[in-house]
Amino acid sequence: MTRLLVLLLSLVLLAPAARAQDEEVVLGLSQNRVSITTDFNGSEILIFGAIKRPGPPPEIPLEVIVTVRGPNEPVNVLRKDRVAGIWINTDKVEIRSTPSFYAVATSAPLEDSLTATEDLRHRISIPSAIRTVISDDTVMDEDSFVNALIRIREKAGTFQLLENSVRFDEQTLFSTSIALPSNLTVGVYRVEVFLTRQGQVVSDFSTGLRVGKVGLEQWLYTLAHDRAWIYAILAILIAVVSGWIASEAFRLLRRQ
Repeated sequence: MTRLLVLLLSLVLLAPAARAQDEEVVLGLSQNRVSITTDFNGSEILIFGAIKRPGPPPEIPLEVIVTVRGPNEPVNVLRKDRVAGIWINTDKVEIRSTPSFYAVATSAPLEDSLTATEDLRHRISIPSAIRTVISDDTVMDEDSFVNALIRIREKAGTFQLLENSVRFDEQTLFSTSIALPSNLTVGVYRVEVFLTRQGQVVSDFSTGLRVGKVGLEQWLYTLAHDRAWIYAILAILIAVVSGWIASEAFRLLRRQ
């Protein structure tokens, strides 16, 4: 009898979790590849999807969080101070890994959609996406360097917090758009959707978005990275020829 009661209690406690796992994300993108050409000045992707569930929505509503994360890269953040009337770099903090691009779009304010514990677990907010700060022993305020990096990248458009920008209809269909700036890093970008209920992540789904150069941009990029010595010789030849053409043009103009 005791074992039966324990089993029934376990089923009751696990039932909400089982129902949460039944809710799945079906995701689509307006484009699976962003092509960077010589006249590329940014782009925009539409992210849309639906919540797949076996029955009607539960009484407790869902919230949707969509993130777009670019390739990680190390970053050095410098601080300048005036010394003897001259502005010089006095402190440096190395951030071992931070997204080159990161956007967070939500159907409600982020602090209402996600608990701090879940944020630490899934690294969803912009500060949580920045990992491993290394600094000298003399630097005591590492958080100020991280906040400065966030401000700089938000101004450049490579970090975006877009609260209340996800349209969520009837707890089933959702959509949002993310603006991509012109200074994108080449690589695979990860698009993730998190479903949360009462601040807890109940389901998630991710897919890839490839950003790459095409045409002449791709040829020059590949040459510079794979055949650097050929790229250097070509650059020198172009500079010499351009200089010679310019000098000849000025010489002819002086004769006239």
